[in-house]
Amino acid sequence: MIENEKVYAGSCLCGAVSYEITGPLRPVVGCHCRQCQKTSGHYVAATQGRWDQLNLKCEDGLAWYRSSEIASRGFCRECGSSLFWRRHGSESLSIMAGTLDLPTGLTMSCHILADAKSDYYQITDGLPVVSQDELKDLMK
Repeated sequence: MIENEKVYAGSCLCGAVSYEITGPLRPVVGCHCRQCQKTSGHYVAATQGRWDQLNLKCEDGLAWYRSSEIASRGFCRECGSSLFWRRHGSESLSIMAGTLDLPTGLTMSCHILADAKSDYYQITDGLPVVSQDELKDLMK
């Protein structure tokens, strides 16, 4: 570990999954896609770090669900907490920001896939909204 590099800690609701990840972490992004809505009950707010910097302190409850051809989602099979999202083969790992212990020191930077958001809320925080086409360009 690099000296002065931040170590973030987090866990699921029941404690059957706990982890540490060594930073830096990406600013938090709000994802409004239908899969995120279905797994969280709303939209997901996630940060991102390096897969090889994740240290699972307790993984008794950790399960992975292959939610699409491109990614899997990590969750606690005991309490149902949504914890991680990982594109297959990626060096990055998205972490549900609400699972991190406070204080995180993170800020939210933008919203993605807002064209898929539900009809019961509006995005009114003034942060940039990245369209699906713009997101595809960023992922190239």
